[in-house]
Amino acid sequence: MAFPGAHAGVLVLRDVVNPATNENLEIEKEKLLADLCSHYDGLSRAGLLALPALQVFDEYYAHFKKTYHVQLQLESILIKGKSIPSVAGLVEAMFMAEVKNMLLTAGHDLDVLKLPARLDVTQGDEVYTLMRGQPQQVKAGDMMISDRDGIMSNIIYGPDLRTQIRPETRNVIYTVYAPKGIEAEAVTQHLMDIEGYVRLFSPQTWAEMSQVFS
Repeated sequence: MAFPGAHAGVLVLRDVVNPATNENLEIEKEKLLADLCSHYDGLSRAGLLALPALQVFDEYYAHFKKTYHVQLQLESILIKGKSIPSVAGLVEAMFMAEVKNMLLTAGHDLDVLKLPARLDVTQGDEVYTLMRGQPQQVKAGDMMISDRDGIMSNIIYGPDLRTQIRPETRNVIYTVYAPKGIEAEAVTQHLMDIEGYVRLFSPQTWAEMSQVFS
């Protein structure tokens, strides 16, 4: 086993909408930002890195000489005073849960996938297209999730362009990476948070799957 003690979470939501903006989500976003700033008030960058979840991901990324992007997002909010960017509902719900729980998450249009999807380890020769449209060869020994057409995401380089969430997305799958040191209960709560945020603007949504795999 390449990653003993690791987990992966999967949340599949059906009948979603993906609005460009939503008042309920904006209100919840402001509450989240206020809670984060209050809870971590005065915390330095070194203090952030001492948080258990960030420690886990920092160690994982350091092996590849990279920096955890959720850590950078938190720094921009707590140290630089920036907000969570407004993109689209299904993406913002994921970002909000990421900065709240510090767990790495990718979102995909379920209807684009060529199932089944599987959790695997990169060999280092795989190439896929990043969301910004550039081809990327992955690093060996990274956790990845793929379908029959190729990589959907990996920890170090993130999600792909092919399966990205779109304005017209009506069924969505969120996947969560949790290296050793992140407990399954934390992933379960993270999935619940994402679903809760989505329901703020898509109340008719129903969860087909919410599961943590070891």
